[in-house]
Amino acid sequence: MQIEPRVKQFAYDDASAIKPEALESFPYEDLGKPLDIVIETDEFTAVCPWTGLPDFATITVSYVPDRVCLELRAYKYYLLSYRNVGMVQEHVTRRILNDLVAALDPVRMTIKTDYRIRGGIHTVCTAEYAKEG
Repeated sequence: MQIEPRVKQFAYDDASAIKPEALESFPYEDLGKPLDIVIETDEFTAVCPWTGLPDFATITVSYVPDRVCLELRAYKYYLLSYRNVGMVQEHVTRRILNDLVAALDPVRMTIKTDYRIRGGIHTVCTAEYAKEG
């Protein structure tokens, strides 16, 4: 008897479920005095668009604010909007950077996504932004 492998793909949302409007900021009071801010969470999940299985990652945001800082509660809600979104790891990294830059207009920012090992493969993605001028 031959056994056929079965692949079960779970349903997931597309990128329209991501909520960049959830991002909030507060005024940076020491204008003109650079400050390096590093925010890290190991509670991020999105979904593999091929299998529907969850991808878990540690996300590190490093930035120098210009006029505003990231409000952390709102950032947490923003990240939760990825929970059932099917998106490849590389695109998640760039999307988070683009959304945070749009919300904060920082002097510079780096996003690092460090995914848990899956199938023996460890993926780390880094995307950077620097304000011109």
